[in-house]
Amino acid sequence: MDMEQTHPVLGGKAYIYRRPDSQFWQCAAYLKGYNYRTSTKEKFLHEAVRVAEDWYFDLRGQSSIGKLEPPSKKEVTFEEVADQFIKEYSVITEGQRSKRWVQGHLIRLRVHLLPFFGNLPISEVTGGKAQEYRVHRMTPQTEKNPNAKDNRPFNPKLPAPKTLHNEIVTLRQVLKTAVRHNWLAAIPDLSAPYKLSGKVSHRPWFSPAEYNQLYKATRKNAKEASTKFKWAAEQLHDYVLFMGNTGLRPDEAKNLQHRDIEIVEDAATGERILVIEVRGKRGVGYCKSTAGAVRPYERLLARAKPNKDASERLEYPQLSDHVFPGSHVKMFDNLLEREGLKLDRDGKARTSYSLRHTYICMRLLEGADIYQVAKNCRTSVEMIEKHYAAHLKNTLDAAAINVKKTGYSQAKSDKTDSRKKDTEQ
Repeated sequence: MDMEQTHPVLGGKAYIYRRPDSQFWQCAAYLKGYNYRTSTKEKFLHEAVRVAEDWYFDLRGQSSIGKLEPPSKKEVTFEEVADQFIKEYSVITEGQRSKRWVQGHLIRLRVHLLPFFGNLPISEVTGGKAQEYRVHRMTPQTEKNPNAKDNRPFNPKLPAPKTLHNEIVTLRQVLKTAVRHNWLAAIPDLSAPYKLSGKVSHRPWFSPAEYNQLYKATRKNAKEASTKFKWAAEQLHDYVLFMGNTGLRPDEAKNLQHRDIEIVEDAATGERILVIEVRGKRGVGYCKSTAGAVRPYERLLARAKPNKDASERLEYPQLSDHVFPGSHVKMFDNLLEREGLKLDRDGKARTSYSLRHTYICMRLLEGADIYQVAKNCRTSVEMIEKHYAAHLKNTLDAAAINVKKTGYSQAKSDKTDSRKKDTEQ
């Protein structure tokens, strides 16, 4: 049986050896209380000695500057950190984030991030590498991504800015996990270089004339609908009026139950309004509607549930029932297309979310206090100023803007008169 061959290097500070079942020489050294080993990837003895000497001097250099890590401490890869992030995120955010949002992180990791960063040590995921990723994603593809698990045909279309932004958000979440576990010292700068200030885009909404056209169209649709679609058409009409007078988000309206709504008489205005306990992406909040939401809600409350069998007794909504149990997306989109309201003047598609934007814009146009509007809509003043700035003209005080200082104007007039006298003389 062959024995392992061993030769000292640098006077015994290191040595090389070759196992009977290997054609390559290995090198080893003992330093700072640890045994270090690696392969020289050389078949000949003199070449293996040269590689072992260089390797040993490199170890000594790392040791002198304090960067020599124990051999057992192998740096984790991006893929390992991503696995840890997935385990933590799905558990910690249970009930706080929608399943669709969590699933979005998983899809972005599987389809795009892991194929690019997966095998890299986590310390090599730098700002420069993130920029390489952006370039990679913005380069037109020539073949379908093999990690995409769907049967859709290949589409070489480049990702939208929002899509790429979400991928960087997922990347940042993974790097935060690495920092928490001391696998990474700090999160690198992932901001996009060469980026100018983004154009402020206003969210699609219905102007007062368009909103008037919309609810008249839904009312007409409810009257003319066949028996099969009568209930859904009536629900849609009240949905449009309800959303336009409350400013709820679509997901908040979907979660809304009758026990969350109370009809009260407002002490300040003397009008009947709705006080709504809202449950949505911002947790639990409260909303006070305009008077225009009361009548649609009363119709919703008095409308019997859809009943396929006419012989059965009619059932009316209970306190624990959802206010809008069905989906109105398809009928709403079809109606917008028929009325020519699907796209706004900037070519952006309107959705049920546009009813929330309409509510905010209407309140601003009527001179409502922006802070109170933000509070009632469970958002921030900053978000309203950013996305609804085009509709803030009524909040600007012309008297405060076009102020004239009397003293300054008089002094300027006296100076002009003095110059005229000097010229005449």
